[in-house]
Amino acid sequence: MTPGLYLVATPIGNARDITLRTLDILRDADVLTAEDTRSLRRLLDIHGVALGDRPLVSYHDHSSAKVRDRIIAALEAGQSVAYASEAGTPMISDPGFDLMRAAQLAGYPATSAPGPSAVVTALTLAGLPTDRFLFAGFLPNASGARKKALTELRGVPATLVTYESPKRLGAMLRDAAEVLGAERPAAVCRELTKKFEEVRRGTLTELADHYSDAQARGEIVVLIGKGDSDSVSETDLESEVRKALETMSVRDAADYVSARLGVKRRAVYQLAMQMESEQGDA
Repeated sequence: MTPGLYLVATPIGNARDITLRTLDILRDADVLTAEDTRSLRRLLDIHGVALGDRPLVSYHDHSSAKVRDRIIAALEAGQSVAYASEAGTPMISDPGFDLMRAAQLAGYPATSAPGPSAVVTALTLAGLPTDRFLFAGFLPNASGARKKALTELRGVPATLVTYESPKRLGAMLRDAAEVLGAERPAAVCRELTKKFEEVRRGTLTELADHYSDAQARGEIVVLIGKGDSDSVSETDLESEVRKALETMSVRDAADYVSARLGVKRRAVYQLAMQMESEQGDA
């Protein structure tokens, strides 16, 4: 195996989501490092990959510089080092940035074996536009700081994606409804790829009401549709609605176009109704 640092993505729930390339790297690397060594050991056991006498080094947000130096020393000795997050793709709201930067600055080759990611998985299931999205990681815990962060994201012309704690989900959705708009479309994706996977869609207000009463569990990704934008021209809006009506009902076309362009659904629905009526009269 070629010497260097290998960042490997690991399953976010279903252990069978691991890639063949990742298994090859975990089997052949001289040194294994992980955010959670217990999780990696379980994954190796599930897939029949022997650790043998290879070192398994713990590296996480609170690891000391000495641990990082130990890993860099292995690279300096011409060894191959595999690094795995506890779940998902390394450095996507996970540790590993300092390690990757240190390896690059020292001139050692580094690559990634892509695979599972909660962000991408949620985007494929949420039913919101994916042509542009912004991943905001975890929002601040305190309501005031969270509202400030949401205010900064309000005008972003893209689907917003965040991670959230089950305990804070209801409060976060209430703040988002207040700052971003009560009728803004959103989705809550929970326990992705696991036995109790759930995707709940609705407006921010509807989701906030639901999760103020229902205690969520597990790993959560929140997705929020584009906000209102003054830059969408009437011509562009009409073109998008006309195109959507070719394959969708008036209701579905209104939902799709309002989320895609970040305009209020009521205006889009009225335009779609008018176009549908004109087509019927033609």
